[in-house]
Amino acid sequence: MTALVAIVASGSLIGVRTAARAANGSVAVGAAGGPRYGLSTVGLSYPFAAAIAKGFGDAAARAGATAVILDAKGDVQKQANDIDDLIAQRVAGIAVMPLDSVVAQGWVQRAGRAGVPIAAVAALVGDPRTRRVEDVYPGLVALASQDEVAAGRSAGQLAARLLPKDRPARIAIIEGAAGFPEVEQRARGFRQALDAAGAHYAIVAAQPGNWTSEGGEAACQNILAAQPGIDLFYNEADDMVVGCARAVRAAGSKARLIGVGGSKLAIASIKAGAVDGTVCFKPEALGALAFQALASPGGDRFRTYPIPAVTRATVQQCVGQW
Repeated sequence: MTALVAIVASGSLIGVRTAARAANGSVAVGAAGGPRYGLSTVGLSYPFAAAIAKGFGDAAARAGATAVILDAKGDVQKQANDIDDLIAQRVAGIAVMPLDSVVAQGWVQRAGRAGVPIAAVAALVGDPRTRRVEDVYPGLVALASQDEVAAGRSAGQLAARLLPKDRPARIAIIEGAAGFPEVEQRARGFRQALDAAGAHYAIVAAQPGNWTSEGGEAACQNILAAQPGIDLFYNEADDMVVGCARAVRAAGSKARLIGVGGSKLAIASIKAGAVDGTVCFKPEALGALAFQALASPGGDRFRTYPIPAVTRATVQQCVGQW
């Protein structure tokens, strides 16, 4: 049976995770008699996803509603079952953080046939190679997300300032996990910005870090063992850049480090000088935007917020939400 969690605004980030781990995963907390809105998340073990869930739950509670959070635990089939469960429950609306943007097209169609409004959060629905992020998939009430290509461009603009000017730079990309549209989008924007800046570079390695600190550390270790002369690591998520920083220090490398996400650990690492910069995301704001799109449909179908790149000199502009 699908694990079900319902939370309200008073639930902290720790509370979200604790509720998700309750016996057999079944807990119901919310506004008595209020409408129920579902969020299918990729996995509450991911801090970014847990922060989105908190923002969604906070917004629901402020509206006198109950947020029903389902944890896909990184499993596409489980996420499909979660969506079916929410449709069967006849919730007032569904937000989905899709594990697979192409497979998610079928979920949108199923919700539409059942008359249940559905929105996407943090990742687009559709083929990311052919669909622009602001071109919201038909059938969705809205997409609440960063412009992931723009996030990559922000990282690339920062990288262009850090690369050596007297020779072609050697860059390695630490990617997320396969199937996530952000992997291709963030890499595409990064390359676009480097090219626009006239940077002389070669991307000499790319390995998945699977969005985790451990994965980022292992990928950077592997790359440095084979190519110790890397000038810059572009990590597509901050969890990975924190792990990569450990690998760089252990290897005695002088490689520069850029992440994406604005996590609390990355912000602390930038302040300490261990990481050079990141792109500031606000996942709690995304969760709130997704709920608002379901509760108050109409207006812009693509909903987003500013995502500046920050360095040690400007890091005070980014307050970590995850």
